[in-house]
Amino acid sequence: MNDTVPPPALALRGAAAGSSVIREALALTARPEVISFAGGLPASELIDTDGIRAAYDHVLSHSPHRALQYSLTEGDPELREAVAARLARGGLTTGRDSLLVTTGSQQALSLLTSVLLGPGDTVLVEDPTYLAALQCFLRAGVRAVPVPTDADGIDVDALTRLVAEHRPKAIYLVPTFQNPTGHTLPADRRAALARLAARHGLWIVEDDPYGELRFRGERPPWIAQLPDAADRTVLLGSFSKILAPGMRLGWLHAPAEVRRACAVAKQSLDLHTSAVDQAAAARYLAVRDLDAHLARCRTAYAERCAALLDALDAVLPEGSSCSRPDGGMFVWVRLPDGYDAVELLPRAVEHDVAFVPGAPFFAGEGDRATLRMSFAAHDPVVIAKGVERLAPLLG
Repeated sequence: MNDTVPPPALALRGAAAGSSVIREALALTARPEVISFAGGLPASELIDTDGIRAAYDHVLSHSPHRALQYSLTEGDPELREAVAARLARGGLTTGRDSLLVTTGSQQALSLLTSVLLGPGDTVLVEDPTYLAALQCFLRAGVRAVPVPTDADGIDVDALTRLVAEHRPKAIYLVPTFQNPTGHTLPADRRAALARLAARHGLWIVEDDPYGELRFRGERPPWIAQLPDAADRTVLLGSFSKILAPGMRLGWLHAPAEVRRACAVAKQSLDLHTSAVDQAAAARYLAVRDLDAHLARCRTAYAERCAALLDALDAVLPEGSSCSRPDGGMFVWVRLPDGYDAVELLPRAVEHDVAFVPGAPFFAGEGDRATLRMSFAAHDPVVIAKGVERLAPLLG
């Protein structure tokens, strides 16, 4: 007789986690023969490895005990000072005490979900929106309600109607070079959104991992710097796309009550983000010219984006459309009705090329004719070759 009792089932949050299309797509990059447009990876060859190595060497030579010891939950003061200075140059006057350093901006999103939203609460999101945000809300039992978008981002008129209908606690959006579409919300819509949030008492979560990758056009203001939104907007940023994703450094800028609550929540997760990585990043920002590095990245990304769009224009079937971003890392493609990017992906992988189907990025019913392609990781020659491999599947 077997008296063994199986362990309890996973908690609802664990059972709801499911698999990630992005995570599965990233696994494809391990196959060197696959030209992958799937993951949102910055160009590896553009990472300033010499400068980053020198920063670590300096920290470990001059202050090793501080860098390798426990640190402040709020983050390295020198790193927060450097981030605050960059924000101030962009028009958001602030100080280090308004910032919390996180283990990537993904942790910041998780912290905010736990602090601002509870099970059964509603958050409004762009449709489509960042997939990992949807997963974060799902795990927390938060209801994500999609708001229609167009080529200029979130539709403010539709947003107004949905706020009245659903009475959400927060609006989450990626207003600049949005993931997955590449769209940017213009200044007038940002102002209208800020007024709407002030009128209805809503939090705004402004996720901005790509804003410093602009290669064309003028930068609109952060929503966080608008007078109507300053007391209710949490701005998220990341060093993953502008320095190195392996350092896992992000930050949030928030009103004091939110920042303090996030710090307490973070203490229960990891005490603090890696002290040595923070110290190295602070050293890098103090002695290297990040703006010059970003200028090189922007030039390369502009060329790669143009190469992808040119190649797609030559092979997409009639009735297709592509976003034409002014920066960031992504192009959003919609194929004609009847195409299914989810079914197309395995066939593409057989041809040694990959992308991410667009359907999982929707909070509601997904548009299976859509797909996301990242141009950042490959030079124009490789991009052209990848699209050439995809072409026979689109005929």
